[in-house]
Amino acid sequence: MSSGKTTNIVIVGAGIIGISIAYKLSHRKNTSITVLDSEIPGCGATAHSFAWVNAFGKDPRNYHTLNRRSLDMWYRLSEQLDGDIGMHLGGELRWENTQRGAKVLKDRVCQLQAWGYLCRIISKEELLTFEPELTPGHVLACSYAEADFHIETDKFISVCLNKAIENGVSIQSNTPVIDFSHNKGRVNSVITSKSEYPCDIVILSAGVNTTHLAAIVDVHIPQQCSPGIVISTTKSKKVLHHAAVIHAPSKNEKHQHIHLRQLADGTLRIGQGTQEGINTDDSQEHADTLLENTKRFLPSIGDVSAITNPVGYRPMPIDGYPIIGFTESISNLYITFMHSGVTLAPLVSEMATIEIMDGVSVDWFTPYRHSRFC
Repeated sequence: MSSGKTTNIVIVGAGIIGISIAYKLSHRKNTSITVLDSEIPGCGATAHSFAWVNAFGKDPRNYHTLNRRSLDMWYRLSEQLDGDIGMHLGGELRWENTQRGAKVLKDRVCQLQAWGYLCRIISKEELLTFEPELTPGHVLACSYAEADFHIETDKFISVCLNKAIENGVSIQSNTPVIDFSHNKGRVNSVITSKSEYPCDIVILSAGVNTTHLAAIVDVHIPQQCSPGIVISTTKSKKVLHHAAVIHAPSKNEKHQHIHLRQLADGTLRIGQGTQEGINTDDSQEHADTLLENTKRFLPSIGDVSAITNPVGYRPMPIDGYPIIGFTESISNLYITFMHSGVTLAPLVSEMATIEIMDGVSVDWFTPYRHSRFC
């Protein structure tokens, strides 16, 4: 980009990816940055995320490495923001109660260690040293991934948003995009229900709405439908004393595993299955059952109540891997569409800023270009 001319950048979507990019771009000179969101910042997929920052289950190796790099970059981003972003360190603990589950866990830890990930098999005694209030029952294998942590995304969005605004970013909430003015392979302006925003660059960070918006300019962003549920609870006493995240096995192989984290205010966030698993049951009955199953291995939660949350829809590319970068048919349209946005936000925001402002192609993103679908 020319250093003498102001670059008008419009970011569509104010989730964790869009706001992080806005913040990073706001440090560059001669930029005018506007963020448009159809609702309010952080209320889409970001609000529904379990928000476990990790590279534990990320394959193949290059995708694992991408997530690991971003995990490490969270510390610098936290220091730059210099505020309470709800970053809970302490690692991730899990255990298995079947022979099959134990073998899978041991094999996974072995692979992760070969890739240099801070993860190891521990004993049941070590598990209980980390978290003495657990009642794990029959245990055949345990692991500890010490680099993992979780983020309170509402706190992060608030801090990052305010810093971006201090740097001159304009945030337009409740401003849905309805069209793009475009010709000759470029978007000239973004049209909303309220106004029109001329642009030199458009960044689509609109979560599940990215596919619809990109289609307006005949860009195909294939995604799968990926609904998930994370329930909340009323406030509990502090029940996790070391670990940031717990993964516990089910009572039997017919049921899904449970994952759990505790926020600074004492409330809990609980989900089941994998981070990509499909779940559309947002009933109170489901929430109550999930909480009771959690009390089986953490009875000291006590007399808290389960709180239902609406189904959240993950931005999930059809092949499961991020779509990042400029499109070939619309030269000034930059796509950031991915699952694991909470883990990847620091890396994607920093590298996207380099690509957009400096006109270079970051080779870390080579496997994740939109061109693989063309």
